[in-house]
Amino acid sequence: MSANADPHIPTLPAAPLGLATVKEPVTGRIVSNDSCLRGKSASFVRHTAIDISGTPLEGRCLVGQAFGVLAPGMDERGKPHKVRLYSIACPDDGEDGAGCVISTTTKRVIDERYPQKKGDDPGDHSLFLGVCSNYMCDLRPGDPIKVSGPNGKRFLLPESASRENHDYVFVATGTGIAPFRGMAMELLQRNPISSQIHLVMGAPYTTDLIYDDLFTEMAAEHPNFHYHTAISRETRPDGRRGQYVHHLMDEQMDFFGPVLANPRTLLYICGLAGMQSGLFQSMARHGVGDGYFTVKKSLANVDPADWQLSQVRRGVRATPRCMVEVY
Repeated sequence: MSANADPHIPTLPAAPLGLATVKEPVTGRIVSNDSCLRGKSASFVRHTAIDISGTPLEGRCLVGQAFGVLAPGMDERGKPHKVRLYSIACPDDGEDGAGCVISTTTKRVIDERYPQKKGDDPGDHSLFLGVCSNYMCDLRPGDPIKVSGPNGKRFLLPESASRENHDYVFVATGTGIAPFRGMAMELLQRNPISSQIHLVMGAPYTTDLIYDDLFTEMAAEHPNFHYHTAISRETRPDGRRGQYVHHLMDEQMDFFGPVLANPRTLLYICGLAGMQSGLFQSMARHGVGDGYFTVKKSLANVDPADWQLSQVRRGVRATPRCMVEVY
């Protein structure tokens, strides 16, 4: 893509899309499927690496994009399972440095059933297992896996030549950390830059911090990389209750405010939708939202503290300096 006249607006690369379709997926092979949590956690999260060599996807996937996985078998209606998208968790040149192995972060979905639509049995509390997530977590090295994609053209790092023009704030919850593993590796290890990079990671418990060892090591090795964690269900050392990522940034706005007010800064948000809402509210209250989002007239006279998630979804729009992937 051509360079933007405004140097603060990122120039994104032209992302390859749909090289393998859902109707005609390619077959990859599992290289590794290892836990990416340390300690005992109630969750099961794996770093899944897939060999895509010899397919149209080889060397064509960018960090920030996603790829599709098609689980084998049929659903309860006798139809093939729907494709599930997973964020790429490796640098642009893959896990192997040659673009032959891509990776993602896979969390087993294990829950009880509850009514979601009209006609669902309110008394059904039977165990629900996510089809694709458990299929992927069960895979072993050498196993085949059907893959489509890549998908996504906006949640990307700037073109290589312009990355030094920006500083970066990455905000994640849960498996929303996946793209930031790849982005941090891209910016610090594969094609190092001197820009300031802040990663804010939220988790219920310390044992739920995904890739914690990696990010801790990166922060120790790279003075321009700053790793911040927000733990929501543990009491803090000073006795205060736990905090979500937007609470952490709100409390430390004396630090984050100047970072966000800097026109060089790009903001990336990935994870639960409630995080985006809380973060935008905090930024608006502190006057550092300009440049990252615009507010429609319907919300212009509403105190940001009173914004509801549904209102944020309808009335707040991210600018080119703010990349959002929430669910």
